[in-house]
Amino acid sequence: MALRGRHRFFLWLLAACAALWLVIWRQTDSFRVARTLNEVRTQRVLLEGQRANLERRIRSAESRDALIPRAAARLGLRAPRDSEIFRITVPAPSPAPGAPPPSPTAP
Repeated sequence: MALRGRHRFFLWLLAACAALWLVIWRQTDSFRVARTLNEVRTQRVLLEGQRANLERRIRSAESRDALIPRAAARLGLRAPRDSEIFRITVPAPSPAPGAPPPSPTAP
């Protein structure tokens, strides 16, 4: 059975409509993905701002200006007087027996 002219026309028309429907669906889907991507980027910028704020708060909480008053209030600590500070020096290790003497270092 051979297809007549109008049957061929309707078959091509149906194929063209299907192709156009696929293009429209693809464009609609790409707009949805672009909108989602934009929302995610906006959320990322907000989270980066929150992170920077938290890092700033951490740095300020770790500073001596913030720690010393808190340590004094909560733990009863105080800054040491000059007479309470002393240094302990560690003697240099002795060379192993039979090892050559260390070479002098330049100042």
